[in-house]
Amino acid sequence: MTLANLNQYNPGQTQPVGCRAIVVGGSMAGLCAARVLRDSFDEVVVLDRDEFPRKPQRRDGAPQTSQPHAMLEAGRATLEDFFPGFTEAVQSAGGLLLEVGEDIVWYDKGAPVAEPAADLPALYASRPLFEHVVREQIREFNEIQLRGDCHFREYEYDSDDEQVTGVCYRDEAGTERTLDAALIVDATGRNSRTPKWLEAHGYPVPDVDEVEVDVTYSTVRIDRPSDIHRGVLIAPEVHRPRGAAMLPVEGDRWEVLLQGMHGERAPDDRETFMQWAEQLPLDEIGQRLRQHEWVSDIQQYPFPGSIRRHYEAIERFPEGLVVTGDALASFNPVYGQGMSVAALDALVLHHELVNGLDGLGPRFFERTNKTIDEAWTVAVGNDFSFDETTGPKPFGTDLLNRYVNRLIRRAHDDSELSAAFFRVLRLEKSTTSLAHPSVVWRVFRP
Repeated sequence: MTLANLNQYNPGQTQPVGCRAIVVGGSMAGLCAARVLRDSFDEVVVLDRDEFPRKPQRRDGAPQTSQPHAMLEAGRATLEDFFPGFTEAVQSAGGLLLEVGEDIVWYDKGAPVAEPAADLPALYASRPLFEHVVREQIREFNEIQLRGDCHFREYEYDSDDEQVTGVCYRDEAGTERTLDAALIVDATGRNSRTPKWLEAHGYPVPDVDEVEVDVTYSTVRIDRPSDIHRGVLIAPEVHRPRGAAMLPVEGDRWEVLLQGMHGERAPDDRETFMQWAEQLPLDEIGQRLRQHEWVSDIQQYPFPGSIRRHYEAIERFPEGLVVTGDALASFNPVYGQGMSVAALDALVLHHELVNGLDGLGPRFFERTNKTIDEAWTVAVGNDFSFDETTGPKPFGTDLLNRYVNRLIRRAHDDSELSAAFFRVLRLEKSTTSLAHPSVVWRVFRP
């Protein structure tokens, strides 16, 4: 499912289902979950091992926040529903609302794609700013508590009722504490401990799909003239397993990222960084790096592969527990899906809470599985363009890749095809929309 076929957030449909809910993990997935839980619980407590900052800044527990992040339209629209004024708040803090194609050049399959025949606005800002704006909105709700410097230890569990009843954690003073709740949401990311906990308590463990891409990312911030908003995205290709991005963000800065796949290690020193940039098929990134002051050190982040845990397929699951965000599925960051999928997960949770807490976990997993399918098809499918990519390949991937490759080449000078392509990338529409007769005709016409 994508934005096009998920019902919008509707606070009027909610009803009280419990006194307290706990969210473990205070990144975007946890914050979005807390927002929708607030409509159904008297109290929502968000626990995170980091302190919750009062300004935009990188968190030690989330090293990827120093890398560029995209806010896809599916995420922006959902967050706007959760937090009316979200888009304006990001802009007021320095973020930019730009047009894909007009302001942001997408280079793929040998050339830039045409400017889309549609208005496709997108928000550009740093990940710390996006999280900051959401945190500040969360703080407006008296029902939600943000508790930082709290280290999760384990779930409290009632074996007779087969229900998770709370969490045990260590607070900022190092004191062991327990907190009871009617619902626990695991938003701790791809290193979630829930599978091991399930195994230890006699539950089935979800199968895991892992698609190895061996990616490294290196990012530096440089000065940007305040009147220039242009950005560049260069997709890696089979003959060139290197990609790049130069995205405008707040503070009159560009975030410049270099990406290497399958043994191409993104550089961590200035000289090699410049050499990589100057070898890109578009010379603008190299020019900007030479012309403008570097205002940060190079930050590097490794990403071994995408993972997907199939909670929807296990036969038994305890009551009172839900898993969301990267703890469900973690995608190759080059596609910018993480924050948006987290927001869509929360939207699904919102709709499933209408039916109460009984069987919530399995119902939620079944429905989010359809959302994850779309993002997984886009990200993992394209990763299998590279022969070195390993892991379970989704059915029909090779055929889809051949079709999409031809579509992108035609989109170099076809604005209708570029619009169709971007709507899928932005999780607005399903990949099946690319099989619409009007699109197929444009792809294969003489």
